[in-house]
Amino acid sequence: MKNCAVFAGSFDPFTLGHLDIVKRAALLFDEVRILFAINASKNHYLELPERVALTKAAVAEISNVKVNSYDGLTVDFMKFIGAKFLVRGLRSAADLQYEQSVAWNNKILYPACETIFLSSAPEHLMISSTVVRELIKVGCRDELEKYLPKNIADYFKGNL
Repeated sequence: MKNCAVFAGSFDPFTLGHLDIVKRAALLFDEVRILFAINASKNHYLELPERVALTKAAVAEISNVKVNSYDGLTVDFMKFIGAKFLVRGLRSAADLQYEQSVAWNNKILYPACETIFLSSAPEHLMISSTVVRELIKVGCRDELEKYLPKNIADYFKGNL
């Protein structure tokens, strides 16, 4: 597959920051795969089928983006589909330090893997799934569209 990139994460939930990275990656690559890596040891706010369905709807208008889930290493999924690029979003220097470590390990496991770092847009620097989950827990319905794609904000507004 020519110029396929993977954007992996738990996306619990998928935020405007994630959407921005996906849109920008979609301009750079022939195909972008959003990958929900399955991690049984992690407690998620939303179940995997909900996260996948909401994300598919959020990116439905981006023709070269697909959404997948995979129970295994991200680099194993990349090998399976023939992807050589892993896209990661960076909000801060701390993100870079962590992501560099992950990139080096991915390179050892899959030498063809090239990690591409995209800096967050300034308006998304403080958006995180953790912050969104806290807002949801306290019932901040009116604030969700500042953090989430409309379909996902609407989902939570209907389920709070």
